[in-house]
Amino acid sequence: MNNLKALIVDDESLARDLVRNFLKDHSDIEIVGECSDGFQALKAISNLQPDLVFLDIQMPKLTGFEMLELLDDACNIVFTTAYNEYAIKAFEHNAIDYLLKPFSKDRFEDALEKAKERITHSSRSREAIEKLKSHNDTAKEELTRVVVKSRNKIDVIAVSKIRYFEAQDDYVMIYTDQGHHLKQKTMKYFESHLNDKEFCRIHRSYLVRIDQISQLQPYEKDQWIVILKTGESLKVSRNGFKLLKQQLEI
Repeated sequence: MNNLKALIVDDESLARDLVRNFLKDHSDIEIVGECSDGFQALKAISNLQPDLVFLDIQMPKLTGFEMLELLDDACNIVFTTAYNEYAIKAFEHNAIDYLLKPFSKDRFEDALEKAKERITHSSRSREAIEKLKSHNDTAKEELTRVVVKSRNKIDVIAVSKIRYFEAQDDYVMIYTDQGHHLKQKTMKYFESHLNDKEFCRIHRSYLVRIDQISQLQPYEKDQWIVILKTGESLKVSRNGFKLLKQQLEI
């Protein structure tokens, strides 16, 4: 097997140093780069095409989870994290391995052996990364921001800045005061990951931020629309009307 290319992603320099030092004894591993945040890592993965990424979870700008969501190509991930609940509960069956900080050299060696075994069966890589994304989707953690990628630009949108979501086939259009963004997710995903006291599914096509609603008006017989503070009007289904009445305590 040719030398494996490794990328180290962690916002703590001491943590990067530790992984680098543990890899010194492995002449078959070439460290092609180090990154301190998810933005740098996305660019490095695209440019360097590493075989293996040692990835922290909680980082500034983009978390490890958000970075995974934006990956275009599969890569092999070993998590290095201080957060037991993220690594173990969400990823223990799908990532190559997780290393809970502080980890020993023996524990690191175990993870590295697993990584080498996975890489020799490279056809598993795409399946593994898709499972990582899938587990992230089914986790019930409440969203506070949404990361979207458009061409070479990445936007991090605070949920508090979102007016509403609109279903568009396998995508969702996200509307904010700064513009709109297309995201490859389902409405069901956003409905289950947003605070139901702040957002309401008023229609199969619309999920709206409640404090953006200015008026609720009759439209036709037994049909309603909501008028947002921006003047935009959105249809309300019968079930959406019931949910909205409950949330608005009408």
